Amino acid sequence: MDAADVEAVWRIESARIVAALTRFTGDFALAEDAAQEAVAEALVSWPRTPPDSPAGWLMATARRRAIDAIRRRTALKDRYALLASDPAVDEDIDPDRIDDDILALMFISCHPVLSPEARVALTLRVVAGLSSEQIARAFLVSVPTVQARITRAKKTIAAAGVPFELPPADERRERLGGVLSVVYVIFTEGSTATSGDLLVRRDVAYEAIRLARTLAALLPNEPEVHGLLALCELTAARFPARTSADGSPILLEDQDRQRWDFSAIQRGLASLAKASVRGLGPYGLQAAIAAVHASAQSVEATYWDRIVVLYEALGRVAPSPVVELNRAVAVAMASGPAEALAIVDDLIASDRLPGSHLVPTVRGELLARLGRLPEARAELELAARLCTNERERSVLLNKAAALG
Repeated sequence: MDAADVEAVWRIESARIVAALTRFTGDFALAEDAAQEAVAEALVSWPRTPPDSPAGWLMATARRRAIDAIRRRTALKDRYALLASDPAVDEDIDPDRIDDDILALMFISCHPVLSPEARVALTLRVVAGLSSEQIARAFLVSVPTVQARITRAKKTIAAAGVPFELPPADERRERLGGVLSVVYVIFTEGSTATSGDLLVRRDVAYEAIRLARTLAALLPNEPEVHGLLALCELTAARFPARTSADGSPILLEDQDRQRWDFSAIQRGLASLAKASVRGLGPYGLQAAIAAVHASAQSVEATYWDRIVVLYEALGRVAPSPVVELNRAVAVAMASGPAEALAIVDDLIASDRLPGSHLVPTVRGELLARLGRLPEARAELELAARLCTNERERSVLLNKAAALG
């Protein structure tokens, strides 16, 4: 077994290992450190002597590291006795078992005492099993920055005395939105990277989908969990057609829809059906919009009136300038660019998306459709200057140049 095998097992089993150790030690930071030490030992040991049960080996080794650490803390002798004697910790990990430990771990990683950046970093580290280097690459920040966020997060959780337990049912529902938002941020960054030379960071997006699937299995009666999973699946279904072989973006109207992942579309539609049981929330409504796109044979054949209605509903339950901008795009397709331009100009007048490249991008497209080419070119050039993703910037500059 090589390093790739160790990493694969860790990505699958890390949440269970950290969750089990946290439950038995009562120390989130200790559990995560012990698990990381076990992985480091596996990198040395497994190439020479592959274990019969890799997950069990990691659990046992992490447990020993936790015991060693607790032995050094004389004030925790009682906890050491509990950990050393409890047979449940010695049990092999069932790779198909998903229990409340992992759910508790997700609620801790996304705890409201942490900053949004810390929640994302900690969730990717302890629930998704990504290394600091992988997280740094995904979000284009330095490794020390990621490590500092994780360290501060663990210290903040310890200082706040956050217990390793599921919140009560009523509080759990209140905090679920925060957990979902973290998964959504991770998926959004993977789906369309905010900066760098990749448009889509598939590994990041697929980690978010894995987290969403875990949540759906743990909380099967929460419609918005299924709504988020549906949104991720339906959006990711387009990944195979969104970029060319060299990574250049392919616009929706130019995509080969036969390359879309129809299995992902079916999974997304199934999750959307579960989300629809008690009415759609914000994620469910976004998934419903993605479903309209997924069912259309072309841009021209898309049911744009339906998308406009869905964006109007989304604007009522989760109003935001981005929703308004997306509604403007749909209105342009359903009713023409003039009506849509009025919506965009209202956003500009109210200064609701300052500094965003999205506003001049949409405005430039609308002006081009209205034949106002010099203005359109100026808007697209402005959008390119504001855009921090190299691939998107290239598309914007090419569009601007094509206008003459």
